[in-house]
Amino acid sequence: MNEDTKEKGGGRIDKEKQIAIWLSDYQNLVFTLCYKMTNNYFEAEDLAQETFLAAYAHLEQFDGKHEKAWLCRIAVHKCLDFLKKDRRRVLPQEETVFLDCVETETVEGQVLENEVKQELQTCCESLPSPYKEVAISYFCDEKEVVQIAEEQNRNIKTVQTQIYRARAKLQKLYGKGCVP
Repeated sequence: MNEDTKEKGGGRIDKEKQIAIWLSDYQNLVFTLCYKMTNNYFEAEDLAQETFLAAYAHLEQFDGKHEKAWLCRIAVHKCLDFLKKDRRRVLPQEETVFLDCVETETVEGQVLENEVKQELQTCCESLPSPYKEVAISYFCDEKEVVQIAEEQNRNIKTVQTQIYRARAKLQKLYGKGCVP
Protein backbone atom coordinates (compact mmCIF):
# COMPACT_ATOMS: atom_id res chain seq x y z
CA MET A 1 0.00 0.00 0.00
CA ASN A 2 2.89 2.36 0.65
CA GLU A 3 4.22 1.81 -2.84
CA ASP A 4 0.82 2.67 -4.32
CA THR A 5 0.68 5.79 -2.20
CA LYS A 6 4.17 6.77 -3.26
CA GLU A 7 3.29 6.24 -6.92
CA LYS A 8 0.13 8.30 -6.59
CA GLY A 9 1.96 10.96 -4.63
CA GLY A 10 4.81 10.93 -7.14
CA GLY A 11 2.35 11.10 -10.01
CA ARG A 12 0.64 14.06 -8.40
CA ILE A 13 3.92 15.89 -7.98
CA ASP A 14 4.78 15.17 -11.61
CA LYS A 15 1.37 16.48 -12.68
CA GLU A 16 1.91 19.63 -10.65
CA LYS A 17 5.38 20.10 -12.11
CA GLN A 18 4.03 19.61 -15.64
CA ILE A 19 1.25 22.15 -15.11
CA ALA A 20 3.76 24.58 -13.60
CA ILE A 21 5.95 24.21 -16.69
CA TRP A 22 2.98 24.75 -18.99
CA LEU A 23 1.90 27.77 -17.01
CA SER A 24 5.30 29.37 -17.38
CA ASP A 25 5.55 28.46 -21.09
CA TYR A 26 1.99 28.99 -22.34
CA GLN A 27 0.19 31.23 -19.85
CA ASN A 28 0.44 34.32 -22.04
CA LEU A 29 -0.56 32.44 -25.20
CA VAL A 30 -3.63 30.88 -23.58
CA PHE A 31 -4.67 34.19 -22.03
CA THR A 32 -4.26 36.04 -25.35
CA LEU A 33 -6.26 33.40 -27.17
CA CYS A 34 -9.06 33.65 -24.59
CA TYR A 35 -8.93 37.44 -24.69
CA LYS A 36 -9.15 37.52 -28.49
CA MET A 37 -12.17 35.23 -28.42
CA THR A 38 -14.07 36.98 -25.61
CA ASN A 39 -12.82 40.58 -25.81
CA ASN A 40 -13.10 40.67 -22.04
CA TYR A 41 -9.95 40.81 -19.92
CA PHE A 42 -11.49 39.37 -16.76
CA GLU A 43 -13.37 36.59 -18.52
CA ALA A 44 -10.17 35.74 -20.41
CA GLU A 45 -8.32 35.42 -17.10
CA ASP A 46 -11.00 33.07 -15.78
CA LEU A 47 -11.08 31.03 -18.98
CA ALA A 48 -7.29 30.74 -19.06
CA GLN A 49 -7.37 29.46 -15.48
CA GLU A 50 -10.14 27.00 -16.38
CA THR A 51 -8.01 25.82 -19.31
CA PHE A 52 -5.11 24.88 -17.07
CA LEU A 53 -7.46 23.30 -14.51
CA ALA A 54 -8.98 21.16 -17.27
CA ALA A 55 -5.50 20.25 -18.52
CA TYR A 56 -4.55 19.21 -14.99
CA ALA A 57 -7.72 17.14 -14.63
CA HIS A 58 -7.20 15.38 -17.97
CA LEU A 59 -3.43 15.08 -17.94
CA GLU A 60 -3.63 11.26 -17.97
CA GLN A 61 -5.43 11.44 -21.33
CA PHE A 62 -2.73 13.63 -22.87
CA ASP A 63 -0.45 11.68 -25.23
CA GLY A 64 2.58 13.87 -24.54
CA LYS A 65 2.74 15.33 -28.04
CA HIS A 66 1.83 18.81 -29.22
CA GLU A 67 1.20 20.27 -25.79
CA LYS A 68 0.83 23.79 -27.16
CA ALA A 69 -1.91 22.75 -29.59
CA TRP A 70 -3.60 20.64 -26.91
CA LEU A 71 -3.74 23.56 -24.47
CA CYS A 72 -4.95 25.92 -27.20
CA ARG A 73 -7.68 23.48 -28.18
CA ILE A 74 -8.84 23.27 -24.55
CA ALA A 75 -8.83 27.08 -24.35
CA VAL A 76 -10.83 27.42 -27.57
CA HIS A 77 -13.42 24.94 -26.33
CA LYS A 78 -13.68 26.75 -22.99
CA CYS A 79 -14.19 30.05 -24.82
CA LEU A 80 -16.76 28.61 -27.19
CA ASP A 81 -18.70 27.15 -24.26
CA PHE A 82 -18.53 30.50 -22.51
CA LEU A 83 -19.70 32.39 -25.61
CA LYS A 84 -22.61 30.02 -26.13
CA LYS A 85 -23.65 30.50 -22.51
CA ASP A 86 -23.07 34.25 -22.76
CA ARG A 87 -25.40 34.58 -25.78
CA ARG A 88 -28.27 33.10 -23.78
CA ARG A 89 -28.10 35.85 -21.20
CA VAL A 90 -30.63 38.65 -21.21
CA LEU A 91 -30.10 41.76 -23.31
CA PRO A 92 -27.70 44.26 -21.73
CA GLN A 93 -29.04 47.26 -19.91
CA GLU A 94 -28.60 50.68 -21.46
CA GLU A 95 -25.69 51.75 -19.25
CA THR A 96 -23.68 48.55 -19.83
CA VAL A 97 -23.82 48.91 -23.62
CA PHE A 98 -21.64 52.01 -23.47
CA LEU A 99 -19.22 50.49 -20.96
CA ASP A 100 -18.55 47.60 -23.36
CA CYS A 101 -17.67 50.06 -26.14
CA VAL A 102 -14.75 51.54 -24.17
CA GLU A 103 -11.51 49.82 -25.03
CA THR A 104 -8.89 49.83 -22.33
CA GLU A 105 -5.96 47.86 -23.66
CA THR A 106 -2.79 47.61 -21.70
CA VAL A 107 0.66 47.73 -23.22
CA GLU A 108 1.14 44.11 -22.19
CA GLY A 109 -2.09 43.14 -23.95
CA GLN A 110 -1.01 44.92 -27.12
CA VAL A 111 2.41 43.24 -27.06
CA LEU A 112 0.83 39.82 -26.54
CA GLU A 113 -1.67 40.45 -29.31
CA ASN A 114 1.14 41.49 -31.67
CA GLU A 115 3.10 38.33 -30.79
CA VAL A 116 0.09 36.13 -31.53
CA LYS A 117 -0.56 37.96 -34.80
CA GLN A 118 3.08 37.63 -35.84
CA GLU A 119 3.10 33.91 -35.02
CA LEU A 120 -0.12 33.43 -36.98
CA GLN A 121 1.32 35.37 -39.94
CA THR A 122 4.46 33.19 -39.88
CA CYS A 123 2.40 30.01 -39.79
CA CYS A 124 0.15 31.20 -42.62
CA GLU A 125 3.15 32.11 -44.77
CA SER A 126 4.60 28.62 -44.30
CA LEU A 127 1.52 26.95 -45.80
CA PRO A 128 1.65 25.69 -49.39
CA SER A 129 -0.35 27.42 -52.12
CA PRO A 130 -3.37 27.96 -52.39
CA TYR A 131 -3.85 27.66 -48.62
CA LYS A 132 -1.23 30.31 -47.92
CA GLU A 133 -3.06 33.08 -49.77
CA VAL A 134 -6.47 32.13 -48.38
CA ALA A 135 -5.14 31.79 -44.81
CA ILE A 136 -3.40 35.17 -44.90
CA SER A 137 -6.52 36.87 -46.27
CA TYR A 138 -8.89 35.16 -43.86
CA PHE A 139 -6.94 34.82 -40.60
CA CYS A 140 -4.47 37.71 -40.80
CA ASP A 141 -6.27 40.32 -42.88
CA GLU A 142 -9.68 39.24 -41.45
CA LYS A 143 -11.44 39.39 -44.81
CA GLU A 144 -14.83 37.79 -45.42
CA VAL A 145 -15.12 34.61 -47.49
CA VAL A 146 -17.10 36.39 -50.20
CA GLN A 147 -14.45 39.11 -50.49
CA ILE A 148 -11.64 36.54 -50.76
CA ALA A 149 -13.57 34.62 -53.43
CA GLU A 150 -14.07 37.80 -55.45
CA GLU A 151 -10.43 38.90 -55.12
CA GLN A 152 -9.05 35.49 -56.11
CA ASN A 153 -11.75 34.85 -58.70
CA ARG A 154 -12.77 31.57 -57.04
CA ASN A 155 -15.99 29.90 -56.06
CA ILE A 156 -17.15 30.65 -52.49
CA LYS A 157 -17.36 26.94 -51.64
CA THR A 158 -13.80 26.46 -52.88
CA VAL A 159 -12.57 29.26 -50.63
CA GLN A 160 -14.52 27.84 -47.67
CA THR A 161 -12.95 24.43 -48.24
CA GLN A 162 -9.49 25.96 -48.50
CA ILE A 163 -10.05 27.89 -45.26
CA TYR A 164 -11.16 24.68 -43.54
CA ARG A 165 -8.07 22.83 -44.77
CA ALA A 166 -5.78 25.76 -43.97
CA ARG A 167 -7.16 25.83 -40.42
CA ALA A 168 -6.36 22.13 -40.02
CA LYS A 169 -2.84 22.67 -41.35
CA LEU A 170 -2.37 25.65 -39.03
CA GLN A 171 -3.44 23.60 -36.04
CA LYS A 172 -0.75 21.07 -36.90
CA LEU A 173 1.84 23.82 -37.37
CA TYR A 174 0.99 25.44 -34.04
CA GLY A 175 1.70 22.13 -32.37
CA LYS A 176 5.15 22.10 -34.01
CA GLY A 177 5.86 25.75 -33.25
CA CYS A 178 5.21 26.79 -36.88
CA VAL A 179 8.25 25.03 -38.26
CA PRO A 180 7.40 23.99 -41.84
